Amino acid sequence: MEIKEKKKLEVTVDKRHIVSIGERLYAESVELLRELVNNAYDADATEVRVEVSPAEVTVSDNGAGMDFAGLKQYFIIGSDEKVIHSRSPRFGRVRIGQFGIGKFASLAAASRFELLTRHKDFAARVVFDKKAWEEAKDEWHLPCEILNSDPQRGDGTAVILSELSKAFLVEDVERKLMETVPLKAPDFAVYVNGRRLYPRSLVGRRIPLLEGTKYGPVNGEIVITPKSAADFKDLGIEVKVRGATVKKDLFGMETWGKAVARVKGEINADFLPITSDRSSFIVDSDEYQEFLKIMEKVVGVIGKALGKEADRSEQRKVSRAINEALQRIYKALARNPELSPFGPIDYGDPEEPGEAGSGAVIAGQGKGLKEPEVQPREAWAKKEAAASPKRKKRRHPLVKRVTPNAIVRRMRMGTESVSVCLDFFGPLGPECFSEGNVVYVNRDHPLFQRESRKATAQTMYIARLVTQEISLMKETRSPRLAFSRQSQLLKDAFAEE
Repeated sequence: MEIKEKKKLEVTVDKRHIVSIGERLYAESVELLRELVNNAYDADATEVRVEVSPAEVTVSDNGAGMDFAGLKQYFIIGSDEKVIHSRSPRFGRVRIGQFGIGKFASLAAASRFELLTRHKDFAARVVFDKKAWEEAKDEWHLPCEILNSDPQRGDGTAVILSELSKAFLVEDVERKLMETVPLKAPDFAVYVNGRRLYPRSLVGRRIPLLEGTKYGPVNGEIVITPKSAADFKDLGIEVKVRGATVKKDLFGMETWGKAVARVKGEINADFLPITSDRSSFIVDSDEYQEFLKIMEKVVGVIGKALGKEADRSEQRKVSRAINEALQRIYKALARNPELSPFGPIDYGDPEEPGEAGSGAVIAGQGKGLKEPEVQPREAWAKKEAAASPKRKKRRHPLVKRVTPNAIVRRMRMGTESVSVCLDFFGPLGPECFSEGNVVYVNRDHPLFQRESRKATAQTMYIARLVTQEISLMKETRSPRLAFSRQSQLLKDAFAEE
């Protein structure tokens, strides 16, 4: 077909769409303040002050400010200025902002947006009045007033949001800014109503991270916090681009149960492409897929660290349970010497009552039980030497450990001793069994796992198994008599309860 004439079509965007798009992009009104603070960071500000009141919100900085050309650039949506000039001129900061829609989105939370700026000898004020701006239909001109420059005020920019349609709570503003602005950057301080914000300090085991990719480095630190500091309301690892948090992610740790609440920290990956609202990443990009491979390794390291820590915690818990169980059994045997398979047991008060593991019950634990002293120790020692010139050497049973995590305790009984070994023999293995003077308890047994959920139940469970085996050592011909003796021992072991 023959071309008769060429014309150009003017492309326009309804300004109402800019507001509605911004409102959808920024689900929380406090996210708008994040954008304003990050703009101040990009402008080489060393100090940003956020003042929040029911009537208005002000964000002011001491950055470079803007001249008239800078103002024109500032109000262009989708400008590539910060892409071309990706570092700030004074501090060489990697600039955070990219798309420039945040200022228009501010009209979703306030009907009036006022900007004051000063750069050297230039000063100006620009006012967005939402009602007047929408009535102007497709006209894109904004009223700009050139002001007399006051040298005493210094360079910088202030944005005032007034006629608010959404509430800004101080605690929400602080939380969002602490999460999403680069508070760790040198020469950069942010204040909210006069109070300086500091990056969150996490206590716990730290796992440093530094990995290289063809797109750039991935670095940061994971912190496994104590159980007491687990936060179920604030889950995930912060993923930062250019010092600012874009989102928090669990990276598949959702299935870890309560343990995931202990995993905190931050990961920096400046090469990741982000969405226009800075709330997520372009997940189908090659950069993000490469990043996910790195995080898969990181999650594996976190899992191993949590597993080892859980093992240590479980070892301590089981140790306390077996210590207490043997203390109780020892006292019960002292009260019932006829039930001991190896003769009577000396009995006295512990030197430190209530101390876990105290007493002579457990080898290597505590300071021992005092033997009753009716006469001076010197005379007693001479009498013992005369009565038993060749004292029978105590025999200790040999314990076969199946795993390195076996817990072994030895309890003296007269001139002999009984060893108790808690180890892993598989869920289908016996609940407990004896070999000579060694009692083995299976930690893999379903009943052991069930009773381990509560400390008191675990202590009682271990005591039941040990007294069962001791009673069978005393009486092997009549199981009924053995279990009757076990019942007596358990009764006396937990009599005070």
